[in-house]
Amino acid sequence: MADNVPSAWTIPALRGSARRFPRALLTRAGHSVIGWQETIRDLGAFALITLGAIATKFDHARSLTRPMIRYEIYRCGIRLLPMICFIGLALGLVIIGQTVSLQTKVGAQEYGGLIIVSVVVRELGPIIAALLVLARAGAANVVELGTTRALGEVEALESLGIDPVHYLVVPRVIGMAVSIFGLTVYLVVVSLLSGWLFVFIQDVPMSPGDYFGQLAGALLWQDFVLLALKTFAFGGVIAVITSFHGLAKPLKLEDVPVATAQAVTECVVICGVIDAMFLIVYLLI
Repeated sequence: MADNVPSAWTIPALRGSARRFPRALLTRAGHSVIGWQETIRDLGAFALITLGAIATKFDHARSLTRPMIRYEIYRCGIRLLPMICFIGLALGLVIIGQTVSLQTKVGAQEYGGLIIVSVVVRELGPIIAALLVLARAGAANVVELGTTRALGEVEALESLGIDPVHYLVVPRVIGMAVSIFGLTVYLVVVSLLSGWLFVFIQDVPMSPGDYFGQLAGALLWQDFVLLALKTFAFGGVIAVITSFHGLAKPLKLEDVPVATAQAVTECVVICGVIDAMFLIVYLLI
């Protein structure tokens, strides 16, 4: 009976479907690649326009732009300090404290500083701060700017001779970059202190001098430079992408949620690529 049952590959309709499936998959993958290439090209052009505005018009209308920059630092940084403090406490208790405790049990406490610096200072601190700013302020950027564009306020600014990029984008870029850098430093400091608190509670035989001495010995001067560069890169990328999706294309009010979701996705992907590039640099130093 089994020999009389035709194989799936002998049925013409199924053979045609099997041939069409890889073709459709390749077509979809090709469209995705082309779409990402166009997105990167458009984002690059918008980023260059923003850099040009920062370089040529940074001192223009200081009485107007400086308060906006301070407001962005407050909105993206100072308002998030309680959340960063909570995350720093949790990060120190969960990761640093347990790492030091386990290393003491296996007799490898001399590597504690190197592991903490590699995990918390170089990786988790910057990426957690960037994702928090993206969730709380980056998505709001798309909504605010998209609504501004949909209501015709951008055209009103242009009719008054005001550059929308200088007025709306530059303060967000500077404010987000400074905020992510400050939040990262705050998160790292709170994490290190709460990590020592967990070590003290667990009665691990390690003095404060040994704990902070290992951290100081593991930190290099390049860590401070790369930390600043990475956090400023995260802030600039998030501000540029969210501003691009809010301003660069004509939007209707019903298109704003879709643009917000797309902007958040692109921010996560590009920040991941930037983090991977810095990881290569860390491996080389």
